[in-house]
Amino acid sequence: MRLSEMQKRIFMSVVGVLTCGVSVGIFKLAALGVDPFQVLMSGLDAVIPIPFGTLYVIINLLLLLFSFLFDRHYIGIATVINLTLLGYVSEFTRLALLRAFPALSLPARFVCLLIGLVILCFASSIYFTADLGVSPYDAISLVAANKWKAAPFQYCRIASDLLCVTAGAALWLLSGGTWAKLPTVVGIGTIITAFFMGPVIEFFNVHLMRPFLYGKQA
Repeated sequence: MRLSEMQKRIFMSVVGVLTCGVSVGIFKLAALGVDPFQVLMSGLDAVIPIPFGTLYVIINLLLLLFSFLFDRHYIGIATVINLTLLGYVSEFTRLALLRAFPALSLPARFVCLLIGLVILCFASSIYFTADLGVSPYDAISLVAANKWKAAPFQYCRIASDLLCVTAGAALWLLSGGTWAKLPTVVGIGTIITAFFMGPVIEFFNVHLMRPFLYGKQA
């Protein structure tokens, strides 16, 4: 039985967002720097004494106001799943992997980093293409690119990612974090995602997800 387009969109939204949560957990296990939004979250987590999953929900609710003001089209089922589950999925994944692999070597951490990056970009492409809502943070670069026409998506994403990295690193250091440990939050993984995540997502959009959703003619 062939799935209808809407069934595909719902399936893609659920799978995409939950897989994003898994990828964030893998990034944290690698400890070579997390994606830019998670750098911001790490900084906020260091200065706000509440559980990470709860903090993630609160911050995303605040960011959700941006979509309400500028383009409600980006609010949907994927937004709800992202708000309520992604933070908890990422933390569960990190703890589960940490129990399974308590002492990773540096080469193994690099492998985790690459796996996490590919999964994150692929998962983001899945639910971006489904177009049933995106995370409140993702909506910022999408609105800037598609509604404001400020620049192509990949460049808007790079700009928002760099802003998150700067703010998150500053908060983390102000909370008492040391420069020596900063690379576990802002590291090579952060640099890679900040400059390459937008283009890699667009690659998956064009070559995999749009053809899957719309057929080979897309």
